[in-house]
Amino acid sequence: MTAPLEKDRPPKVTEREARQVAEAAREQDWRKPSFAKELFLGRFRLDLIHPHPLPSGEDVRRGEEFLSRLRTFCENDVDGALIEREARIPDEVIRGLKELGALGMKIDPKYGGLGLTQVYYNKALMLIGSVSPAIGALLSAHQSIGVPQPLKLFGTQEQKDAFLPRLARTDVSAFLLTEPDVGSDPARLATTAVPDGDDYVIDGVKLWTTNGVVADLLVVMARVPASEGHKGGITAFVVEADSEGVTVEHRNAFMGLRGLENGVTRFHRVRVPAAHRIGPEGAGLKIALTTLNTGRLSLPAMCVGAGKWSLKIAREWSAVREQWGRPVARHEAVGAKISFIAATTFALEAVVDLASQMADEDRNDIRIEAALAKLYGSEMAWLMADELVQIRGGRGYETAASLADRGERAVAAEQLLRDLRINRIFEGSTEIMHLLIAREAVDAHLKVAGDLIDPDKSLGDKAKAGAQAGAFYARWLPKLVAGPGRLPTSYQEFHPTGHADLATHLRYVERASRRLARATFLGMARWQGRMETKQGFLGRIVDIGAELFAMSAACVRAELLRAGDGHGREAYQLADAFCRQSRIRVEELFDRLWRNTDDLDRKVVAKVLSGAYAWLEEGVVDPSGDAPWIADAAPGPSERENVHRQIR
Repeated sequence: MTAPLEKDRPPKVTEREARQVAEAAREQDWRKPSFAKELFLGRFRLDLIHPHPLPSGEDVRRGEEFLSRLRTFCENDVDGALIEREARIPDEVIRGLKELGALGMKIDPKYGGLGLTQVYYNKALMLIGSVSPAIGALLSAHQSIGVPQPLKLFGTQEQKDAFLPRLARTDVSAFLLTEPDVGSDPARLATTAVPDGDDYVIDGVKLWTTNGVVADLLVVMARVPASEGHKGGITAFVVEADSEGVTVEHRNAFMGLRGLENGVTRFHRVRVPAAHRIGPEGAGLKIALTTLNTGRLSLPAMCVGAGKWSLKIAREWSAVREQWGRPVARHEAVGAKISFIAATTFALEAVVDLASQMADEDRNDIRIEAALAKLYGSEMAWLMADELVQIRGGRGYETAASLADRGERAVAAEQLLRDLRINRIFEGSTEIMHLLIAREAVDAHLKVAGDLIDPDKSLGDKAKAGAQAGAFYARWLPKLVAGPGRLPTSYQEFHPTGHADLATHLRYVERASRRLARATFLGMARWQGRMETKQGFLGRIVDIGAELFAMSAACVRAELLRAGDGHGREAYQLADAFCRQSRIRVEELFDRLWRNTDDLDRKVVAKVLSGAYAWLEEGVVDPSGDAPWIADAAPGPSERENVHRQIR
């Protein structure tokens, strides 16, 4: 194999340069209030989420009508076991989704779409994802991060007129950012888009292109070189998938989501009209991140569906399976798992519905709320699925096909576990989500004190920042000492007669919010410029915030259901159970902020990387082969068969 030329490798960037690229892509301003942002600052703004926002009657009517049609389609025309067995969504199923209008759930009716709200879009994904997570992933990748959403937010009217009608009814879309040697660090993006007259010429290789194997339209992120008349930078383009020079070289296979149409796509001198560029040059990452502000809500919506199914199976199975003379649900060890699944499903649905309705209302900035929903949903759904497998015992580890072959109900618990595992990785891994949310959580501090810890700032800038920081903290810190969480009469509307006491949990959230803000400040004061390297500390800060947000959402949802006569008493019980479980986790996280093995872990890692512990690896055989860890992705013509397939 010929080694790639140096000019073909991903650009070398320093850690500081990579951070600057990521920082430039952030939304810098907060034009609207944010419940989660205030929570991290020690300000419990219950008024921003209570009373719980509600959809309009027309939105409900339109959404419920579509859900009814979608349910009928799922029950009659989708065979999830077939998709799992053959690792492919049948073409006729995708055609059926097109006829239903499922490709255009979030597209405005004037372009042929259904115009559903975020709330009902998520409900639709939850429904169809319960039958086949691969279909849920296809629809989500198409609408949440594919071509429709970037065009809706940043496209020209001409682009909307040209592409949205196709995307609403006939064309599947995909989002192409990741490369073989570029993941969450886009500063090293190697795919290029070189201006050439009225076109751009794209060269490069994209990896893990969800929907890329069947897509008709692609959103491609490529680096435009700076030149005369061209600002350059990472830029977004709409590319026709059947353009000359586009080759789907490989359809990837995974441990779960076996029907996922995910591949490797190569671009070799692909000409794209300048009119297909979305936004200005250099705005690609900002477009991607803004799109994900609401796009991330689709993944936790499907996690809610997983929780609901897990609860149903756990309830039915544990009531008929007997051990030592009684149903296993009556044994405390199993009962605790069922309680966790029930309470967590309730809370996770509360988080997703609240964030989705806030997105629909557009009164609040929900970038942190959506990120927290993705982080929390993916982690908790995985835990719920793991507990379901444990409750089912050996049957939980056995495949649904094997169970059916020997005459038992085909419960695909092991498949659920495999399918959910990817959620902790894609659309931002848990580790990346921790850093992303942490950056937003400390934004107020960096705005007033950032220059103090920036080594590139002059003494004059540092002096000015010191004065600003002094004034800010003189006002802010005293407010973290006491609040309504210390008053036993606070939030009494959440303790109606005959119901569980949720007021005590909201008082806890208020106190914990101030405690969290104090801990963040102490961390900044202790580590200053090294704070960004303390990823363990920052991750725990974010995890505490996620639990507090979930507790708040659960309480608000319980009160909504009580006021609306919708299982209010039971909702209060579930919210109470969740909050009690969550508070235990929060206290453990607070304790681990300052008592942990982070420093020791870094020393062990250094020894591992130096080979000092290589002796520990002896006694096994490594069957993984001798191929390179990262495939050669040098640009050039494809030498493989095009496995792209069109669905008409």
